Amino acid sequence: MLKLAVLGSGSGSNMQSIVDAIEAGTLDAEIKIVLADFPDAKILERAKKHNLKGMYLDCAPFKTKLEGAAEDRLIEILKSEGVDTVVLAGFMRIVKPKLLAAFPNRVLNIHPALLPAFPGVHSWTQALDYGCKVAGVTVHFVDAGTDSGPIIVQKAVPVLEDDTPETLHARIQVQEHIAYPEALRILAKGNYTIEGRRVRIQE
Repeated sequence: MLKLAVLGSGSGSNMQSIVDAIEAGTLDAEIKIVLADFPDAKILERAKKHNLKGMYLDCAPFKTKLEGAAEDRLIEILKSEGVDTVVLAGFMRIVKPKLLAAFPNRVLNIHPALLPAFPGVHSWTQALDYGCKVAGVTVHFVDAGTDSGPIIVQKAVPVLEDDTPETLHARIQVQEHIAYPEALRILAKGNYTIEGRRVRIQE
């Protein structure tokens, strides 16, 4: 059984999909703690609704990264809660090598694009602006780069002729909520190996 920590900055809809999979018995995992870098983040409300331990993590003085005393405090919290896998679910900060070293190949992120295309922010708008016919979502292991770690699961989303950034993003989010539990099921089963940048999955 996976022992998860979920880190988020916003609404927590991806965490909700993980909670739903656990409650439905389709994912062998337990969420040990939910952490947010904003005290009023909706993800903490979702945690409370499901009787999950939620906590605000003060990341000052940094605005875009998790580093220094906050990173040390996070690692201490995760270890004390018995966490073995860290799930980034809309966590809008760059994680640093110390956290990655504490949980090697056990920090996951979800990105609303078919990586390696369109890393960074607003990737669905990037895809539209580029004229792509297909967009999508990627769940990957986190490494020291930006959205560059080994890919676990990808889901394609067709780009429609009348799509706006909002409509495309909404359809991508539907696939996000399928992809994250699927990736975690792979981890829970342990039927994979990481070979360089490639994740090989054995059925």
